[in-house]
Parts: sequence; structure tokens; C-alpha cells
Amino acid sequence: MDGVWSPWVATVTLGDASFPPLPSSAGALTADVDEFRATRPIDAVRLRVRCRGPLAGAWLMTLSAADDERADIGAPIGAASLAVPPLTQRTEDPAIALRICSATSVAMVLGYLGRAAAPAAVARDAYHAGTDQYGVWPAAIRAAAMRGVAGYLLRFPDWPTAAWCLARGLPIVASVRYAAGELTGAAIESTTGHLVVLTGYENDAVLVNDPAATTVAEVPRRYRRAELGRVWLERRGVGYVLFDPARA
Repeated sequence: MDGVWSPWVATVTLGDASFPPLPSSAGALTADVDEFRATRPIDAVRLRVRCRGPLAGAWLMTLSAADDERADIGAPIGAASLAVPPLTQRTEDPAIALRICSATSVAMVLGYLGRAAAPAAVARDAYHAGTDQYGVWPAAIRAAAMRGVAGYLLRFPDWPTAAWCLARGLPIVASVRYAAGELTGAAIESTTGHLVVLTGYENDAVLVNDPAATTVAEVPRRYRRAELGRVWLERRGVGYVLFDPARA
């Protein structure tokens, strides 16, 4: 603010490396596990990544920013459908089955990209011991990278952006939250945070693989675009975009 940089603010560390601690809040910026939030208007940001260990190979660093404007959940109209293999988290180890929607969603996209992996294996690699969570967003991207798949987190600003990805063969792992009755035909009645795979769209319907379904046959679903837009795009609109770097 006012031409002066605030102290550095840090999110969680991925992997086993350790670093000197940094605050999780400074001035207008706070860090909440895997995202930063501005508590008042800011003019500019700087992103710094701390790494430890060999740096051979390709690296992709992204920063997705968005304001609180209402998302556009309208057009385009048309159709796209991706053959993402369905998987359910419900058949995994009962000790973790209800906690690995993110890992199961990533496993579905890995299968679509020809890198089939069991949800439990992805969950093991995505588990973040510091928070005891399987759903830390960058950790999911890291688990995919361990299998040769690149990816990034994107704050989707509107439905046309999501449709652009789907029309080009890019499934989206979308972070949704909703109360009872807000998402017709949902696999679970309500949730404070859940990950699903968007696999396509047909006019006013969005094709979704929902890992919370009881059986594999029930994973593929059709949700109303307006309702999905509200529970996803209007509530952060975060999505993982995973792709095969050899085909990019």
C-alpha cells in the first residue's frame, strides 16, 4: 500500500522441505492454507517461490487473481463431452473415503490422460500432513505432476471460460460448496467443500463426474448450469486444469 511493500506472507509448504517461518498475515494480505486474500484494495503483488532440492526439469508457476464481481454463468450454448472415466471415492478405505474427493477427481482426469492411478495412491501423494488434509489444492497439482501431468489452479471468472476449456479437451476439477436444495440431483445433499470433474456441457446442462456417488455407474451426472454456476463460479470458482505437457 502507498508504494511500500508489506512483509512476505506464506501459505503452507508442500513436500518434506522446511523453511524459516513467515507470517500468514501482513497488512492487506492474509494466507489461508492454499490461497491469499486481500482485506482491502491492493495495487500490486509479488509472487516468490521457495524451493529446496534439485531443480532439474520443467517448472510452471501461476498466480490467478479475481475480485468479488458476480460471475457470468450464461452462454455459450452448444455441446462438448469428454470421456473421463468415472471413479467413486466411496469404495476406498472407509478411514479416508469421505475425505478424498479431490484425489479421486484427479485420478479420473489422470485416467482420461492415459495415466491411470488409483484414488488411494493419488490421495497418499496429495496428503498434507501439516493440515491433515487430502484436499490442499496445490498438493493435488503436485500429485498429478508426479505422474507426468502438468497443471495449474485457475480462478474461473465465468462460464464461457470453463466452456472454452471443455471444448478443447480439458476437463476441470471444480471446487463447489452448497446447502441442501441448491444443486438438484447432487450426489451429496450439502457440502462445505467438495471437488467434482466437469466433463462437458449440453446447452443448459453441465456434464459432471461426481466422486461422491455411491457407485461408479452413478458418478456421471447432469447438473443445471445455472445451479452449478452459483455453487461453483459464485463461490470462488476455483478449478484444477490438468493436461499432458507433451500434447500442449
